[in-house]
Amino acid sequence: MVEQNPGNRPEESSAPSHSTTAIASTSPPPPPADDLPDIVDIVMDMAQAPSEPHNAPPLPAHLEGLAERARDYVEAASSFNTRRAYAADWKHFCAWARRQHLDVLPPDPQVVGLYITACASGKVTSDKKPNAVSTIERRLSSLTWNFSQRGQPLDRKDRHIATVLAGIRNSHSSPPRQKEAILPEDLIAMLETLDRGTLRGLRDRAMLLLGFAGGLRRSEIVALDVGRDQTEDGRGWIEILDKGMLVSLRGKTGWREVEVGRGSSDATCPVAALQTWLKLARIAHGPLFRRVTGQGKAVGAERLNDQEVARLVKRTALAAGVRGDLSEGDRAEKFSGHSLRAGLASSAEVDERYVQKQLGHTSAEMTRRYQRRRDRFRVNLTRASGL
Repeated sequence: MVEQNPGNRPEESSAPSHSTTAIASTSPPPPPADDLPDIVDIVMDMAQAPSEPHNAPPLPAHLEGLAERARDYVEAASSFNTRRAYAADWKHFCAWARRQHLDVLPPDPQVVGLYITACASGKVTSDKKPNAVSTIERRLSSLTWNFSQRGQPLDRKDRHIATVLAGIRNSHSSPPRQKEAILPEDLIAMLETLDRGTLRGLRDRAMLLLGFAGGLRRSEIVALDVGRDQTEDGRGWIEILDKGMLVSLRGKTGWREVEVGRGSSDATCPVAALQTWLKLARIAHGPLFRRVTGQGKAVGAERLNDQEVARLVKRTALAAGVRGDLSEGDRAEKFSGHSLRAGLASSAEVDERYVQKQLGHTSAEMTRRYQRRRDRFRVNLTRASGL
């Protein structure tokens, strides 16, 4: 049975087949290429906690710098949230397999087929709650990634997996649950619930307006810096121009530029709101949006977590009475950081090509899914048919 790694990155299950004797700084020539340890094993081993056993052999001193750099590249290959989800799903699978007295390596399509069946039937967790189809598909993707990182690919097309998954989709699939789009009138009402006389209120105002006007994901909002190459964890920056603001960011689909024009008034202008926040918070370098500390009178140095954006949208939507026809519980479920992004797509009366570019979608079909309210009942086929 293979033990799972409790950390953020999955642990290699076995040591490389070749060993290398550590080379002292005075050693003559480096070892032959055939004797070098597997670089992925080395990098994965570096991610283990100090108390955990190390599988990889000692690394030659002259390669330590390269291995450290390789670790950075391995981490850059996927987002932190993705790595965390992959590690959690692998742990979930290993725990289930251990209880069933099954081996996780080498990958067995029959074992994986039984696992996703257990997930769908609610026989994995103690609460007996079946996993949603989307959750099962994500777990399967996580297992595929984890197995490949261990050099033992999983055949997802095997009938024990593909046929079972098709049956799960047919039996348990449900309509997608999309978050409610924040419309312009909703956003204006939400802004009115914020205190303009506090730093926190000014920051939250700028985040809501920028998130809506830019059609940004919550992770993209908090990942921005004031300028280019200012922090190691920054994934974009802003440039304020006469006609608006240019946002350069690295999202799920790669680098893109987002144009955020000035609003019709300062009260609803994302550029003016951001300039006010930067000026009064005295931020000229580093993360754009930060935690407000000291009873709201000071600004910290570290960037906000993206969860803060979701909480902000939920809190202000509830305070503004958006979708007051629903219960408070339903309203809390319907709004999230994604509501800002969906709101722009649903509100902008422009050619969908411009919306697609702004959101960074690779297909027009994805953009149309976001345009939830804009085109509803625009064409009345009932009346057009003569009824």
